[in-house]
Amino acid sequence: MMKQLWKVMLSCVAMVVSVTAFAQEIEVNTKDPYAMVESVANKTFARFHQDIDTIKANPDHLKVIVSDELMPYIDYKYASYKVMGTYLRQSTAEQRERFSEAFKSYLVATYAQAFTEYTNQKVEFEPAKNFADEKMVDVNVQIIEQGRPPIKLQFRVRRLKDDTWKAFDLVAEGVSLLSSKSAEISNLIRQNGIDSVIEDLENHTSSHISLGKKDTKL
Repeated sequence: MMKQLWKVMLSCVAMVVSVTAFAQEIEVNTKDPYAMVESVANKTFARFHQDIDTIKANPDHLKVIVSDELMPYIDYKYASYKVMGTYLRQSTAEQRERFSEAFKSYLVATYAQAFTEYTNQKVEFEPAKNFADEKMVDVNVQIIEQGRPPIKLQFRVRRLKDDTWKAFDLVAEGVSLLSSKSAEISNLIRQNGIDSVIEDLENHTSSHISLGKKDTKL
């Protein structure tokens, strides 16, 4: 069930990032969490269209796009520490560094595979709210597809020390991706140890992206 939920959430990420924008140069305002989420979505989709022939020839190129366009705005280290939960304090500095880098690469590979599920859904972003005194903000998004109820998403975004913002979690229909993954990772660490989990994440990273039998609709 956890794996199915993870897949659904990541497919939702693909839908949100694949919003209709084709500009080659889209400026990302990292001082505004609402503008940042929408701009990153537009920017990533523009890159997909630009590189579509390369993607069809080599699906692993999706990892390059995710690394270039999406990951600079994801606070993967904060997310990785949250995922480790109570085991964070039991780990060494070297293990924490290895885990955060492995988790980053894991996210790149997983998001890249999720983008292959995109079909042309409509995406609605909520209007910006006053965030002047906020340290964390939920950016609400709806995925609209004809004949189906809207999918409600929240991108959780946090303010950094330099007053910029980065995303660290996705909540789909009230279920946090980070919390779900944390429960799974904590269980694996308890059973097999942190070094084994790091190796599992690294092995996932090395897997190739598959477009399946259908042509990509990016």
